Formats: sequence, structure tokens, C-alpha cells
Amino acid sequence: MQKIVALNTSIDVSRSGREMKIGAILVSRGVLTTTQVKTILDIQEGTDRRFGEIAVRKGMVKQKDVDDALRLQFGYSNEIYADVNLPPALVAATNASSPFVEALRGLRGQLMLRWFDGTPGQSALSVTSVDRGDGKSFIMANLGVVFAQLGEQTLIVDADLRHPTQHKIFNLKNQMGLSGVLSGRANLDEIIEVPGVHNLSVLPAGPLPPNPQELLGRPQFGELLDVFSSRYNVILVDTPSAQEASDAHVVAQRTRAVIIVGRKDKTKSSDLAQLAGIFSGSGVQILGATLNSI
Repeated sequence: MQKIVALNTSIDVSRSGREMKIGAILVSRGVLTTTQVKTILDIQEGTDRRFGEIAVRKGMVKQKDVDDALRLQFGYSNEIYADVNLPPALVAATNASSPFVEALRGLRGQLMLRWFDGTPGQSALSVTSVDRGDGKSFIMANLGVVFAQLGEQTLIVDADLRHPTQHKIFNLKNQMGLSGVLSGRANLDEIIEVPGVHNLSVLPAGPLPPNPQELLGRPQFGELLDVFSSRYNVILVDTPSAQEASDAHVVAQRTRAVIIVGRKDKTKSSDLAQLAGIFSGSGVQILGATLNSI
């Protein structure tokens, strides 16, 4: 079982996305008629009673119908993806009620409060780890799913130009990708919308360059992030592990913020603290650390 544990205090932040109204969901499922919906809305007007509560009390629906519609409304129902063959690693889409995904929503709430709050210049975030194999790419992919489930236009950028993983997690083609865009050999058509997951796109890493750190250090990468910021609310950038290469520091300086992923019972707290200190010393905001266990 996969599990993440946020080291910071978890704060759940509710935020509306582009969800269907619960009445429309119940009508589409054949549980209510449009006439019944109008009756419920008339009763609801001027009160603080919830739509579902009134529908249940009037005997129009069962509580289970309301609960199922609420899960569907906020993107937590597996039924959304029933007709889509999603990769098993996307647990946030295939098993949305699992403890792992609940923990991800807590992490999402923290990030929305501390970084993705609409402040200009705060739409991109780096995700790194102390060592390779800590699960940062897996965590980031599923974090992208839960942001997209809120209706946030979300982009995952695979800037791990040494051991790219995002195209494997999402089962996407890895053609020219980020390295092709930065080298001038490709354009933003390399961004791929994830089939079956609304509001989520991925820019794979592309061919492995001989000079990844230099490529990521070019001004073009910062300019590219600015372009992304005009199109996406949430940009999550995957980096190599910090002990593997200094690429993570280069990328984090561009995004100006980072979260660090460690593996439970493997990553030492002293290593997390040391890495956080290095980032902080270079002006990067540390938004938190997360432990992953399998």
C-alpha cells in the first residue's frame, strides 16, 4: 500500500472547480427529474439547507444517491474513469477513496494555502527528493491528478533529464519533450493532455541531453515557465534527486519553491533538514517535506 505523510500540519482547503451541480448529476443518473430539482430548489431558496438534505427528507432520493453524487461532483468517484484504461500508478484516479489519496488532498490543501493562492509568480513548484527511488515522481503524478480534480488547469513538467519517469507513469509517448523545446527543436505541441483526466497535461522530458544542467540553466527555461503560467494554474516540475545531480537546485531557483519527498524508514531526517537548508540558502521557499512508503 502506498502512503504519504505530510510533515507539516495538514490543512484542508475547499475550493470550487468546474464541478457539475449535484442536481444535474442526479438528473443525469436518472435519480431525479428536472421537475423534482426545481421543487427542491424552491424549498432551498432563502434557507441554509443543503440540496441533498432536502431531497432525502422529501423521499425523492436515498442518502447513498446523494453520497455517490457528491463523490462524483468533486472528482472522488472511480465512476468518472470507468470507461478509461488508466495506468495503475494513478491511484488518485483509480482508487480515489484510499488513505493515500486522502493524504494527497491534505498536501494539496497546504500547497493551495501556502503557494497556489493566486499570487502572481506563484504557479510553478518543483518536486525533488533526497535520493533516487524515494517516490517523488509517483507522488507528483498523483498530486497533479488531485489538483486537476478540483478543476485547476494543471501541467506536469518532467525536468528530470537524467532518469525521466512521468511518461512511463502516464503511459505517454516521450518524443521531443522538454529537452526538444529548450534546444529549439520542438514547440509546445509536445504537451500532451492526459486521456481521461480532465484539466491535466504532461510535458515529457524528451531525449536525454548530454548537458542537462546547462540546458535547464538557460534563460529559455525560465521564459518557458512564464508562458506556462499564463495557461495553467498549477505547474508541477519533476527534478532529479538532489543527491544525484544539482539540476534540482537549478530548477527550484526557477520555480522559487520546492517540496521534498523522502521514503519512510529510509530517508534520514538529518538529510531532509540538510537539503532544505541548502535550498533555503539559495532563496528557494521550502513548502514542506513528504514521506512516501510502499
